[in-house]
This record gives sequence, C-alpha cells and structure tokens, in this order.
Amino acid sequence: MSERNVTVVTGGSRGIGAAVCRRLARDGHAVVLGYRSDTPAAQAVAEEIRALGGRCVTVAVDTSDEASVEGLFDAAAAELGPVTGLVNNAGISGPNGRLADADAAGMRRALEVNVLGYLLCARRAVRDMTRTGGGVIVNISSAAATLGSPGQYVHYAATKAATDALTVGLAKEVAADGIRVNCVAPGTVWTDFHEDPQRPARIAATVPLGRAGQPEEIAGAVAWLLSDDASYASGAVLRVAGGL
Repeated sequence: MSERNVTVVTGGSRGIGAAVCRRLARDGHAVVLGYRSDTPAAQAVAEEIRALGGRCVTVAVDTSDEASVEGLFDAAAAELGPVTGLVNNAGISGPNGRLADADAAGMRRALEVNVLGYLLCARRAVRDMTRTGGGVIVNISSAAATLGSPGQYVHYAATKAATDALTVGLAKEVAADGIRVNCVAPGTVWTDFHEDPQRPARIAATVPLGRAGQPEEIAGAVAWLLSDDASYASGAVLRVAGGL
C-alpha cells in the first residue's frame, strides 16, 4: 500500500477510530484524522503516527454539519492530496435506557451524527473519488443493527441499521465509478464509548467467544476492506462481534 492512499477517518481521536488511524498508517496510508473536540487526544494519535514515519493531519469537524464536512475534505486535499479512502466512524450512542424514557433532543443528535453525518461524508467522498479515479469507503456499523439493543438504546440500533442500508445501496450506486463501499459491524468493544465503563466485562459471558473485542481487532477488518486484498468486496457488512 503506497502513500498515494489518503484516507479520512472520522472520530479518529479515540477508541476504534484511533486504532484504525494507527493501523492504516502502518499499512502506508496518509491519514486525515477528523475529531469533534478533544484536540489533545487527536494530537497524541497524530504524533504516534508521525513517530513511526507516517503522515497525519488532524482536522476538527462536526460531521453532522455540511460546511464542516466540506472543510474536512478540503483540508485533506490541500494537506495530503486527493482522498482515496473514507472511514465513516464518528458516532454517539444518544440516551441510554428504554425508548419510553429517551429524550427527543438526544435521539435527534444521535440521528444527526450517526446517519446524516455518514451521508454527508460519503457524499463528499463520492464526489471527490468519482473525479479522481475511484476509492474505498468503509462505514462503521454495529451488531446492534440486527440485535436491536432492547433496554439500552434501540434508537442507536436503528441508526446502525440505516448504516447497513447505506452501505448496500451506495455500493451498487457507485460501483461503476470505481468506488467500493463496505461496512464493519463490531460487537461490544473495550473503548470509552460505553456509559458504563465495565459493560464490556459484564457482557463477556453472553458472547460466544467469551469476551469483548479490542479496537485493534476492528481496525484489522477495516484495513482489509481498504486493501487490494478486498478488491472484489463491495456492499459487504463484515460482522466482527465475537460470534454474536
């Protein structure tokens, strides 16, 4: 994989996104790390990548805002060249608990980030990649899309079902433009995404493999889908959920 690969990773300052940034840098990608607000965390990941000889630029972005997304991709092109890859990863859970108790503002924000944000980033990526000869988009979904997350956040599960539908439909729409679109659907992973920091330990007994996942295990799946080894994969939803 040559450094002609310039990949945008949203939500890249922590958790799965940070692991993806590190892995892609090791695989030779120049990385554009999009992050919402934690500048020190984003800079720390970027410095790790640079210390290994990779290229990384950090860009603050609200993926639910059209102008902010345009700024992210404009900065990517200006700093590193034409974007060849996008990892749509930025997401939030919204309210935890039963749907009957969820507040509308929290659900609306989850929809804006998890669905509209993915659509806006994918739209801009497709526009750029169509003009420059193709590329690859990987959306981060969740096993929640099919499990439903009852009692926890069914609205979040619904946004991830939308991600799966986006992946399948867009893959068919842009295949003739030389763009592959795929999806990774993680199960519960050890990150600070969870309202209960010990949730990954608590659910271990319910997972066929007996444990929660590590961010690096998700990053490996993302890296494969972005690689030439996955050249015939498009419209796939790759479940990395310990057997759930």
